[in-house]
Amino acid sequence: MSEPIQPPPKLVQNTVFGAILILLFLLVCRLLSYFFSVLLWSILFYILLGPLHQRIIRNMDFSTYRGKIVKNILAGVFSLGTIFLILIPLVFVSFQFYRQITDLIRSARDFLYGNPGIFSDSLIQVSDLIADMSSGLVVIDPGDLRVRLIQFLSQSLQGVLQASSAVARNVGAFGAGIVFMLFCLFFFYLDGPYLARLVKHAIPIRKEYMSALITKFKDITRNLFLGYIIVALVQAVMGYIIFSIFRVKGSLVFAALVLICAFVPMFGAGLVWFPLGVIRIVSGRTIEGIVFLAVSGFFISLLDNFLRPVFLQNRIQLHPLIIFLAILGGVSSFGFNGLILGPMIVILFLTVLDLFLTEHSINFE
Repeated sequence: MSEPIQPPPKLVQNTVFGAILILLFLLVCRLLSYFFSVLLWSILFYILLGPLHQRIIRNMDFSTYRGKIVKNILAGVFSLGTIFLILIPLVFVSFQFYRQITDLIRSARDFLYGNPGIFSDSLIQVSDLIADMSSGLVVIDPGDLRVRLIQFLSQSLQGVLQASSAVARNVGAFGAGIVFMLFCLFFFYLDGPYLARLVKHAIPIRKEYMSALITKFKDITRNLFLGYIIVALVQAVMGYIIFSIFRVKGSLVFAALVLICAFVPMFGAGLVWFPLGVIRIVSGRTIEGIVFLAVSGFFISLLDNFLRPVFLQNRIQLHPLIIFLAILGGVSSFGFNGLILGPMIVILFLTVLDLFLTEHSINFE
């Protein structure tokens, strides 16, 4: 009777060691998952502002005791500056946005209450037309539509108030997150290159491939932020200025919509400013509406065509539709973090795929 074949001792050892490594890696991921958002945005801002910090300390001598103190002070100044760069605009915009959106919803609801026949004439004709076209299957009741709109606005106002109460209850958690981000940024500015080398050597991938991935990660982060988020922010700021000049009620709310719609291919910010201009023309302010459309089209939408090529300079070779779908999928999967994670995952996947095909000499051309 033949003896069972024993696996080589080295294979068993490597298998057990690999299993332990995977288990410990999963446990580390579990530990860091509670701080994922803070770590992600700390890394993002370090990648954006880190080159400026490195340029300042490039020729400094940190081998002496005084040099080490100066290095810590500079890291603290940069980390505090980064936090204030985020916190001050965020607090100001949040308060203004809450005030304007509640005023806008109240105004719309009061307008519907004060004008019970607002839909009667126009919607009756539209209702008859739709009923004729659908052979009576689709019937729109103007009065019912008005009631439903009032209910929707009331529910929206209640939702905004509940959201603001939830934010107020979580001020402590937000403050703790800011403090933790401050610590993360301090150590990133202090030991960023060393931490990058540590990650590079910890992952069991060929050094040249790991270097390519780290370089790609930095480039993606900078280019996504500059080419998409910064451009969208500039469009939103221009929208806020133009809407304020033309006295659009809730200008900050519509500017926030510009920020969101700036990521939509083809239409972009025009989904916001074009209906506002048309409403002005239809309401009898024809000249004002035409000027509003012309100014918004030039200073909001055309701005995209000038700024994006300057920031990107063909560094992200990916179709805008894929970027848009990646952003939508990222936001659906990861919430606000998906704004960066979605496109980053897609581009890193394509980079790894390209490295794999190069390694195995596969060519589909």
